[in-house]
Amino acid sequence: MPPRSPVTAPGRSFGAASLVIVGLLCQDVGASFAVLLFPAVGPFGMVALRLAFSALILLAICRPSLRGYTRGDWLTVTVFGVVLAGMNVMFYEALDRLSLGAAVTIEVLGPLILSVVVSRRAASWLWAVLAFIGVAVLGRGGLGELDPVGVLFAAGAGALWAGYILMSARTGARFPRLDGLAIAMCIGAVVTLPLGIASAGSALLVPSVLLLGVAVAALSSAIPYALELLALRRLPASTFAILMSLSPAIAAAAGTVILGQPLTPIGIVAIVLVVIASAGAVRSAAVHAQREQLAQAAP
Repeated sequence: MPPRSPVTAPGRSFGAASLVIVGLLCQDVGASFAVLLFPAVGPFGMVALRLAFSALILLAICRPSLRGYTRGDWLTVTVFGVVLAGMNVMFYEALDRLSLGAAVTIEVLGPLILSVVVSRRAASWLWAVLAFIGVAVLGRGGLGELDPVGVLFAAGAGALWAGYILMSARTGARFPRLDGLAIAMCIGAVVTLPLGIASAGSALLVPSVLLLGVAVAALSSAIPYALELLALRRLPASTFAILMSLSPAIAAAAGTVILGQPLTPIGIVAIVLVVIASAGAVRSAAVHAQREQLAQAAP
């Protein structure tokens, strides 16, 4: 592979980083639109709309083949779909009780702890401690008094997010392109549609609700996935992961601007601590991996 031009490489990296940021913004704008729909359809109805329309979008784009897969492949993608459904239910239930910034800040602990555990380095736990300090600060008035049930739902969403990362990797190894994700999204939609229909009933068929449901699905799933794929072709995985660590800060900003959710100085401190912890854990794991590769390559 020819070396990157010193003139174009920074521009390519900046452009790819911008794609990641735009993807995060889309996700949080989509989550904000979802909150606006809660009075009409509730969290279960919103999850059903998002997964159903996301599945339709991905099916149209990917057109996955259903032939040639083993029982193990189908078991993997089914578990992935159930985890995907559970993660969305937990997250939207948290959003019904917490601000967007608080919910995402607590949720991001799941992937953070997963990265710390996978790294198997005691020093990495310092980043986890810093993140928990940030959440503790958040709970002491950072974004208003936190609903304990909402906190539990956000923590559950974080745990399932970690499971989503693991199952996404396993599904990706068994299915080409985004085929596994498209199939898993269909399974998630099948799981959540009965709950959404039982919860929201005929409100799901209101044209304005359907239109916003499509917008949430596109902003929360289709657009971010496409932008992330483009970014990963130009950015190292470690840099991509560090940029994803900005999600609590971007979520808090979206909640403030779109939903009018107040952000206090203490809340800003809490979110900054969690962002630093997430970025630090990713960076530490990347440096450790590079050192191991150099040690293995040395004669």
